[in-house]
Amino acid sequence: MPTVAVDKQDLFDLLGKNYTTKEFDELCFQFGIELDEDTTEDVKGTSERPQLKIEIGANRYDMLCIEGIAQALNQYLGRCEPPKYTLIPAKPEISLTIKESTTQIRPYAASAILRGVKFTQRSYDSFIALQDKLHANLCRQRTLVAMGTHDLDTLKAPFTYEAWKPEDIKFAPLNQTKVMDGHQMMEFYKSDKNLAKYLPIIEDSPVYPVILDANQTVCSMPPIINSNHSKITLDTKNVFLDITGTDKTKVEIVVNQLIAMFSRYCEKPFTIEPVQIISEHNNQTRVCPDLTERSLQVESEYINSILALELSNEKICSLLSKMSLNATPSTKDAKLVDVKIPITRPDVLHACDVMEDCAIAYGYDNLVKTYPKSAATTAYPLPINKVGDILRTASAQAGWLEVMPLTLCSHNENFEFLLDNDDSEAVKLENPKTVEYEVVRTSLVPGILKTIKENKNHALPIKVFESGDIVYKVPELERGAKNQRNWCAAYAGKKSGFEYVQGLLTKIMQTMRVPWLEKDQQNTETRGFWTEGTDEKKMFFPGRGAAIYFRARPEDKAVKIGHLGVLHPEVLANFEIPFALSVVELNAEVFL
Repeated sequence: MPTVAVDKQDLFDLLGKNYTTKEFDELCFQFGIELDEDTTEDVKGTSERPQLKIEIGANRYDMLCIEGIAQALNQYLGRCEPPKYTLIPAKPEISLTIKESTTQIRPYAASAILRGVKFTQRSYDSFIALQDKLHANLCRQRTLVAMGTHDLDTLKAPFTYEAWKPEDIKFAPLNQTKVMDGHQMMEFYKSDKNLAKYLPIIEDSPVYPVILDANQTVCSMPPIINSNHSKITLDTKNVFLDITGTDKTKVEIVVNQLIAMFSRYCEKPFTIEPVQIISEHNNQTRVCPDLTERSLQVESEYINSILALELSNEKICSLLSKMSLNATPSTKDAKLVDVKIPITRPDVLHACDVMEDCAIAYGYDNLVKTYPKSAATTAYPLPINKVGDILRTASAQAGWLEVMPLTLCSHNENFEFLLDNDDSEAVKLENPKTVEYEVVRTSLVPGILKTIKENKNHALPIKVFESGDIVYKVPELERGAKNQRNWCAAYAGKKSGFEYVQGLLTKIMQTMRVPWLEKDQQNTETRGFWTEGTDEKKMFFPGRGAAIYFRARPEDKAVKIGHLGVLHPEVLANFEIPFALSVVELNAEVFL
């Protein structure tokens, strides 16, 4: 969760009261945030002003600055009404055109203008800090959204958002006097500790995004840097906001948070000048920002049932007003409450969010302790987990050690190393961090072999097993894949030890009450299992592999549930294992 550092006295001035550390800590606790640190004692005897470091919920983007914290707490305490945000003029006079070329890199943009702004040094610093907090939090380090702020008086409308080749982009970046092109800027900022981490977002793209004014003056090259030409200062009176990104919803949220928090410093507080956004790639036009409050209907019975209260609709509305939500009893249904959600609360998405706000406003400490009305329930393990535990216990009792390798592995380990080229059923990671984690395993064998490889200096024989999940693609399922619980064991020693894995398999089947079927019984209606030699699995030495067949009920057909055998020397070489090895693996779900 983000921690916001605010000037202590400035916050208390905005709240209209000086609190002791204990009092303010209690207020934060009741509201659902946390006072992390008060630096009053640390800065005694210095020129530094005391700060309060407050931990904010990750979804409360409106509280990532001192203005938002003060506004939320004042409404919670009933000291002020929620701001009424207004567009002036109602019809935009300035436009931002999104060119079709931006679809190659960052296709969405939003904008707004703050007129007659009066910044002090501390409010200016808060303005910059809010942008940094949003970049680190909601914007995911600028990968989803990036924002720029400009002195509108240095630019000429209308504006365009385009994508140019790096060599065609020329401007002096923020706090620099030298004009550079896109390539030169990428090279220049590689050594910058603050901006270097953002370069990979667009570095490999054939085009870079740029915001331009009517004179083709570059305002910014998002998400990297603004132009020095239009940088804002304490003397800036009119601020032009440009927001660009790859996620349209988050672009809209970001522009709303910026104008909601800092339109208070406009000549007419809480007024915003809109910008007409023209999208060439979809021929759509819209007015930005959109100040329309979202509507949500919530059943009062739902709120009361969760909180174990009997609140009237009017009382619920009164509580929600403390949390910046405008709620009124529904005129159409006495069981419903109509909730209007302001632009400052994008975190309210569902009735449960409204219920949570109601609980905070009522006070968690004031909720009455009650017993659940539902009947007592007893937890039981899932059937497959019960089967897995039986297999693990039986294997351990036989003297084998359990291992727990990772579920992800490399493509080579899961296929090529096992002499298998069929990866059609494998679930592959789209953007693996390393080659070690490319696919979700379709067999337990690679993990066990990797474990033996890392422990090959231990005394022989090495006898290990695992009971765990593998994953297959199943396109007809909603999620497109299926987990399957498997059991696998391996014996490594001076000799292959095939008889040991065969013996462990028999032990497992005896534990599951599955008898061995002789050849003359395999075609009869008898429950049991048997093995048949096969070279189907290339990972086994020719003539040393077998398939495991199982009939769950007399009336069922026999099915192949696994395999066992002596591993091929080439497989052992791939895993750098210097001794003979046999494995057995079967599908544990057949025992359900």
